[in-house]
Order: sequence, then C-alpha cells, then structure tokens
Amino acid sequence: MSIIGKSNPWTSSLPHELQSLDIASRLHVDSEAIKLASRDFGKMVQTIPSAILHPSSIKDITTLVKFSYNCSVPFSVAARGHGHSVKGQAMAESGVVVDMTSLNNYGNGTGIRVSWNPSLGFYADVGGGQLWIDVLMATLEHGLAPVSWTDYLYLTVGGTISNAGISGQSFLHGPQISNVYEMDVITGKGEYVTCSKHLNSELFYAVLGGLGQFGIITRARIALDRGPHRVKWVRMLYHDFSAFTRDQEHLISINGLDYIEGSVIMNQSPPNNWRSSFFPLSDQARIISLSNKHGIIYCLEVVKYYNELSNDTIDEELQGLLKGLNFLQGFMFKKDVSFVDFLNRVRSGELKLQSKGLWDVPHPWLNLFVPKSSIMDFNDGVFINIIHKQNKTTGPILVYPMHQNKWDDRMSAVIPDEETFYTIGLLHSSGVNDWEVLDQQNKEILQFCDKAGIKAKQYLPHYRTKKEWMNHFDSKWDIFQQRKAQFDPKMILSPGQRIFNSVLGVDSCV
Repeated sequence: MSIIGKSNPWTSSLPHELQSLDIASRLHVDSEAIKLASRDFGKMVQTIPSAILHPSSIKDITTLVKFSYNCSVPFSVAARGHGHSVKGQAMAESGVVVDMTSLNNYGNGTGIRVSWNPSLGFYADVGGGQLWIDVLMATLEHGLAPVSWTDYLYLTVGGTISNAGISGQSFLHGPQISNVYEMDVITGKGEYVTCSKHLNSELFYAVLGGLGQFGIITRARIALDRGPHRVKWVRMLYHDFSAFTRDQEHLISINGLDYIEGSVIMNQSPPNNWRSSFFPLSDQARIISLSNKHGIIYCLEVVKYYNELSNDTIDEELQGLLKGLNFLQGFMFKKDVSFVDFLNRVRSGELKLQSKGLWDVPHPWLNLFVPKSSIMDFNDGVFINIIHKQNKTTGPILVYPMHQNKWDDRMSAVIPDEETFYTIGLLHSSGVNDWEVLDQQNKEILQFCDKAGIKAKQYLPHYRTKKEWMNHFDSKWDIFQQRKAQFDPKMILSPGQRIFNSVLGVDSCV
C-alpha cells in the first residue's frame, strides 16, 4: 500500500484560528476519524488528512471552505460520501475531509423531498450526502423512483453525480447526470450557489461529472417517474462475442426494455459473483462445462419492468422483445423479483463477503468507455489475450453499450466520440499483498489500448501526469481549466483527483 503524507500536525489540537470558528467542535482529529478518512474502498492508497469535518449544516461547509480560501496558503478540502473511490479520489493530504453523510437534515428532515410542478413533473430534492438506497425507499413511498441508477445503491448522490452514475438503464435514460434538474453547490470560494440549465448554467454543467473540482454538491433535484412493482430478469449466454455485441446493440436500439447489461465469464471464475447470485445451483454445472469448453463465455442481461396491470401480458411482451436473438439455445435463465430486490441486488453479495472478511480488501478496479468501432479488438486483445491468458480474474467483468446522444457534451464528463460506446468494468478484488499484480494488469490493458489505437476513456479516472489528464479531457481541457479558475481559483477542492497542483498544507493558517 502506498502512503501519501506521513505527518498529522493537528493530532494534539486544532490550530488557534480554527478553534475560533463555530465549526471547531465538529472538526475531528482523533485517530479513528483520521484512519477512516485516510482510506477508501480501493484500499490501495493511504492519504492522511489533518482533520475531518462532520457538518451539522451546509453553513458549516461554507465556513470551512471560505476560511481556507481566505488563508494566504489555502489548505485542501475533500468531500467524502461513502468512500467508494478506489485510488484516493476523496482524500485530502494534510487538509480537511468533509463527511457528507453527516448532512442528514436537508429539507423535510430526511434529506429527501418529493414534489411536482407542471414544467418538470415529479422530482426529488435530495441532500448530497444521501445514499441512493434511501432515495429509492423514500420515493417509492410516493409510488415514484429515479430513472437512472448505479449497480450499487450504497453510494451518495453527490458522489455519483460528481462522476456520472451509470448502470444498465443508461442506454435508455442516460447517466444520472443527465437526470438532474438543479443543484445547490458550494464553490471553492465558499460561495453557496443554486444552479441549473437556466441559472448559473456554467457552474451547473461544470459540476456534473466534474470530479468534485468546481464545487461540493449539497442538494440535487432528481427526475422521477412512476416506480414499477416487479421486474422480469433474464440472462442469456453466448460463446461468440460478435453475436453477443450485435444483440446488445440491437436491444438498445429498440423500445421496450428497461435495463441492458452484459458480462464476461472466464472458465477460471464461477458463474455467480457478488454482483448477484443469479444462476440456480442446478444449472451451474452445465454453465461451468460451457465456459470450460470455450474458455470465455458472454452473458447478456436484460430486465423488463411491470406492474399488476401488465401481469397477464408481460411474458408475451418480453418474448417479442427477445425474438431473433442469437444466444445459445438452452441457456436462457429467468427470474421474477421485486423492483427493490433487483435494484439492490449487489447488497446481498456485499453482506456475504463482509461476513467472510472478503469485502474490506483491496479493489484494483479499472473502468473504461470503449468506442463501438474498437470493441472487437478490445475483446481479442484484453479479454482473450490479457485477462484470460494471465488467469488472474478475481471479480466480475462488465461489458455493455450506451448511446452518446443520452449525454450532454456541455457537462464535464468525458466519453468516446462515437454514437455507440461500451462500458467496461473490471471489478477485481484481491488479497492485501497481491493487489499490485492486478494493478499491473490494468496498466497492461491501458498500454494495449494506447498501442492499438483504441481511444478508450477512463471512467472514475486516475492519472499521474498533467499530460495524461489533458489527453483524457481532450477538447474539453481548456474549458475544464477555465472553469477551475472561475469556481476554485486557489485549487482547494478535491485534491485527491490530482488533476491540478493544489497547494497542500495549513502552516500559514495555524
């Protein structure tokens, strides 16, 4: 594990100037608080902050950021939600980490308020530190739900909106950032600003997918629709990658399905994984036999939502939607589950791994967006000749397509410049001492893409040099810099992303 920052100058007491602030009692410097904020889900990087703020109000955060901004040498501030970053993106070396989950009293006291108006329809105002699982349960009480999700619901609203927020619904509704109407944001100057497409629009588009560089999200207004009661959940197996991707691209081009994802099953990995124990025990032996025969098989996963009114017709509708697909006959598997159980499918796997001590381990993940024109080369070069050949797979491998036109180019998020592109998720877990082997494999994958001319973009990006960041943002780099200069000119926010050379340390303010 790499350790960044080896001293903690505030362990004994807070600086005099901070002691004079009314937030002093909510700034924690105890060893347990420091330890928690020094690590994240990835468990590969440790970065030691000087203090952790547990805000009781939005004002607490504005006070902190404004104080830093007015220092002759500002200290860094990082907003932390559920700490699900993998390379220290929500950390602040020698700075202050803000625990956004402490903000649990926005609006009506729950942090989630459902409303309606003629121009927007139904929407929810949601605190930035709220978990998506809580948003789901609160909105379903009104018979409503957000339309775009992540696979894992125990993430904060501000955290996913700072990246994009993607899942199998993104082909239809776009990422979560395409379903935000309005936000309240604290800029790097300590200004509290409401923004939308029509109000402070430059900040609005900067923050969406902006990796926390321009402001801390304290509220987001999220689009809602009628929430279904149940889902028909189907998985189909393929041994031919071209047939697999062709069917995926066909399904995202037609109307009717509500969720489409895909995954890769290697012969050295079990059919089920922590993302969901979908395949019944009685079928696992023949699935393993199939994967042993071909080395790699591909799983197409689709869902159709329904309610009681469509109970009698749902099977016929689904059959029509899947007609003509080229999956392996005899390898279609079906489930009928509640809407909540489907959306929260990863949670049960997480709890099982936690009970075995296998969740709180390093996660050397790599997430990419790969252009459709390169997906066959990616399969040959990565799935077959790197991952399968090296036999190091330790987690789910996702592969599924999206539409470019569901993303707004004015946002900070970066995607390939093709109408259709694929999400690739290499969701590895490892032992404490062997994560570097998988991290090295990820580097090999990136090197292969570079040499093969595959213009992949990292999702949840991590780069070490300014040149790499410039290449990532490409034509957006200039406006990204301009927005940073406008909304966080002293480079206070989200230093863990390591995009800009933030000035770290608090010596001039102590």
